[in-house]
Amino acid sequence: MDAAQWLADYRARLERAAHGARQAQESLRHAGATATSPRGEVTVSVNAGGALEGVKLTPMARKLEADALADLIVTTAREAQRIAAGRMAEVMADYLGDSPALDEVVSHLPEGVVR
Repeated sequence: MDAAQWLADYRARLERAAHGARQAQESLRHAGATATSPRGEVTVSVNAGGALEGVKLTPMARKLEADALADLIVTTAREAQRIAAGRMAEVMADYLGDSPALDEVVSHLPEGVVR
């Protein structure tokens, strides 16, 4: 293979990698999640990284003791984070394929996340 062909192939590989990275970035923007408590008192939304974006309480939440409500918020937030982490793992699996890099990403996900 001559140098010009090698360079053209290399540029094509770089462009494919850049395109894949852009697609992964766009997908991750939408990989957040929302979870609602079993009886509907609490709804929690998180972004793809699991950071809290919103908490909604229904009138039923007022009937709960403060400690029970706090526990319910935390439990519901953890469920939203687990869902978001699973979505993030799917996006990264599409981008990275089955690789040591994906294994590293998955090793930092919350317990119970299945990819």
